[in-house]
Amino acid sequence: MDWGMRFPALFVTLGLLAGCGEFQIPPQTASVVVKQAPVAEPASRGPQQLHLTKTTFAKLPGWRGDQHTEALKPLLRSCEKFAKAPPERILGTGALAIRVADMLPICAAARTVPANNEALTRAFFESRFQPWLATADGRPEGLFTGYFEIELKGSWLKNKTYGTPLYERPPELIEADLGAFSDDLKGRKLSGKVVAGRFLPFDDRRRIEGGSLSGRALELLWVDDPVDAFFLHVQGSGRVRMDDGSLVRVGFAGRNGHAYRSIGRALVDMGEMTLERVSMQSIRAWMVDNPGRARELMASNLSFIFFRVVGGALKSLPADAGPVGAQGVSLTAGRSLAVDRRYLPLGLPIWLDTTDPLDPSLRLQRLVVAQDTGSAITGPVRGDLFWGFGDEAATRAGLMKQSGRYFLLLPRS
Repeated sequence: MDWGMRFPALFVTLGLLAGCGEFQIPPQTASVVVKQAPVAEPASRGPQQLHLTKTTFAKLPGWRGDQHTEALKPLLRSCEKFAKAPPERILGTGALAIRVADMLPICAAARTVPANNEALTRAFFESRFQPWLATADGRPEGLFTGYFEIELKGSWLKNKTYGTPLYERPPELIEADLGAFSDDLKGRKLSGKVVAGRFLPFDDRRRIEGGSLSGRALELLWVDDPVDAFFLHVQGSGRVRMDDGSLVRVGFAGRNGHAYRSIGRALVDMGEMTLERVSMQSIRAWMVDNPGRARELMASNLSFIFFRVVGGALKSLPADAGPVGAQGVSLTAGRSLAVDRRYLPLGLPIWLDTTDPLDPSLRLQRLVVAQDTGSAITGPVRGDLFWGFGDEAATRAGLMKQSGRYFLLLPRS
């Protein structure tokens, strides 16, 4: 899943880099600095750096109060990906990079941990990993938001009820890896199309919704609500309940390459609401009350997402079968975190320390696994927690914009 437009970007002004290389933590070093190439920051601030300060599990806030067994399952899912990768492969990008070979013995040990044994599961994490406090240029506090799996109503055929298309990826859409041309551009990618021998920007949202892709049989399926379709673009993947009763899961297949524009920020700039009031719920309510202006608001975001069917049509889905994240594994509700992979490798356990979106007076402290990304999720200390499917997940995800910090659990090897 790519939060190419995932929801937290609706209320935050937000928008891959640095070369690969193995990063080894010096055993006697108390802190290290991971330098990164410039990110999408104001020119006056310059590039951010990920600073890591060594700590202990005893000092992790709330560590012994978590149900660590719930984090073992997503880690094992990540281990399935590691098992299929070459041992010499580097996970992640930048100076903070871990080899698959570093994770394989950890994964082997994880498979031997008895199910639902909290004491042994906690002991496993403590013996195999070393915690490090992550900071951005020395600042430990970052933004933590949430996302969920949305459900829409759809049909394989266009009719009076279902008139908004979800498009599959056009064959002419190509992604250029700029790192192939210069080491200074490693991680940077550019999407577009080749026309008469020239690499040009792909059609933006206005042109696509104006019909630039019509008549080419690129419509994957049709849904009944353009606002729901927009929020599906925001989430990057979701479920569609078809008119024949079947359930189809759609996943991210690509984006047109145009920069994302936050419609939440746009509403604030328009004076329609304050930044404190912006949430998925308030934005949707405004769009329902202002349908004409809502269409123009959505069109102002030129970024556009293409989809693919994941797993075919089903009658139902298992309760724990989340959508597939950027690592290629099914996400786990409450335990999978989207991160900026320019700084963090996917599959890494992370101790999250923030507050509950429903009651900020309560701490939200739990072990999660980095398994997803999103272009709105940028920075050394930035996370997007997957809450799952259903009304409660939607509520928590829509309200979550918490300040917090996290601690990276790096292999002791």
